[in-house]
Amino acid sequence: MIKCFVLFLQVLLFLGIPSLSLAAETIIGSSSQPLDLTQHWVGYLILILFAIAYLLAMTEEITELRKSKPMVFAASVIWILIAAVYARGGMSEQAGIAFRTSLEAYAELFLFIMVSMTYLNAMEDRSVFERLRVWLLSKNFSYRQLFWITGFQAFFISSVCNNLTTALLMGSVILAMGKSSPRFVTLSCINIVVASNAGGSFSPFGDITTLLVWQKGVVPFKDFFSLLIPAVVNLAVPAAIMHFFIPKEKPAPVKESQPMKRGGIVIIVLFALTIATATCFENFLNLPPAAGMMLGLTYLKFFSYYMQKTPSHNINSAHEATRDTVVAKIDYFAPMKYMNNPRALAKKEVNLDQPFDVFNKVANLEWDTLLFFYGVMVAVGGLSFIGYLGLASQHLYGEMNPTVANILVGITSAFIDNGTIMLAVLTMAPDISQGQWLLVTLTAGVGGSMLSVGSAAGVGLMGQTKGVYTFASHLKWTPVIILGYIASILTHFLINSRYF
Repeated sequence: MIKCFVLFLQVLLFLGIPSLSLAAETIIGSSSQPLDLTQHWVGYLILILFAIAYLLAMTEEITELRKSKPMVFAASVIWILIAAVYARGGMSEQAGIAFRTSLEAYAELFLFIMVSMTYLNAMEDRSVFERLRVWLLSKNFSYRQLFWITGFQAFFISSVCNNLTTALLMGSVILAMGKSSPRFVTLSCINIVVASNAGGSFSPFGDITTLLVWQKGVVPFKDFFSLLIPAVVNLAVPAAIMHFFIPKEKPAPVKESQPMKRGGIVIIVLFALTIATATCFENFLNLPPAAGMMLGLTYLKFFSYYMQKTPSHNINSAHEATRDTVVAKIDYFAPMKYMNNPRALAKKEVNLDQPFDVFNKVANLEWDTLLFFYGVMVAVGGLSFIGYLGLASQHLYGEMNPTVANILVGITSAFIDNGTIMLAVLTMAPDISQGQWLLVTLTAGVGGSMLSVGSAAGVGLMGQTKGVYTFASHLKWTPVIILGYIASILTHFLINSRYF
């Protein structure tokens, strides 16, 4: 099978030798410049592969094909084609360096997300989210009130935490509260995606787009906060419309208290300390945030070691009391079932006394989502390397009005990673005003909310909700989200006119 694929690739390259030779001749003596393959047959084939893979990823709930499979396959084939073309031109080393650059960018994202997800899994294990759910339900809020409360919580949390972590955090709470109302879960997840992306757009360290702009120095630190009101508008407009489609009912009241398990509060504090560590690594040490997150992971590892080595007598007594309660309930509701099946009761007791192990939390990560990110970032890196993103930026800012161009950048971010789009814009370095830089920061940040696959928050929630929140369910509300997108742009021009 591998030999057949190699032979097929050689035939394709043979058929493309004339155009390939011409491309290679144009860069002889200038090996530092990559080949422009935007008009080459390989470039067209790569575009087709990427489009097909993305289409399969977007229709995951229809095809039941995990989204990571087509994206990882497409990314691999894309770089095989690029490397083959460069090898024919005697520039294989340059293609290898470009791939490693894309791989390094993904590695930083992977480590950041891995640590975030590990902490979230640890907090879920310690009943942190269950405690929040019980507290919200004990206040007797309606579904509509919970819709707004979770939305604004996601908005402000994402201003200091990445949108994926925020979405997964609030998604766990929503799933727990909306077990009997799928519509509430679906609309709340859409609201969380919009809120997470909007919240990260006005903070210098809330999203990769703002972080890139801040590091480049085109927008001062304090000026980012002028986008706060436009970001609130971006959230409020679609939420106000979806509000009327949320059920008026209230979730079932919860009267009993739900204490956190041992170590829950400490893990929350360690997670906040980890985010602070990552921010300090970026701002003061000029090191990638992923390095700070990995240091933060060791906080949890050492605490996990402490938890395993210090099972206090009080905790054991509490477990025994809980076990007695379970046995009493079992004997009351179904005595014959457990009397005839002692293994079921033993299994229940084992679950109650299961020790906390941080490595179990790493094993339970959403690996399909992480691999999907690999495919997207590496494939988009290939598109950028062969010249398509640079060509798009040149057409945008060389031939269009900057306002129109920046609005289109936001729309494009619904299909392509917003960090990559912003990086292309910064590389192009268009001569635009401060207000236009703020505009493109806003549009690139919130534009990904138009589609569920347009941001890490949407992709993460699709994996977490397992078919309740899907690409199709999000697409139904895209027109409403676009209204919020337009309203935020108009608000920016209205209140930030001094920057233009």
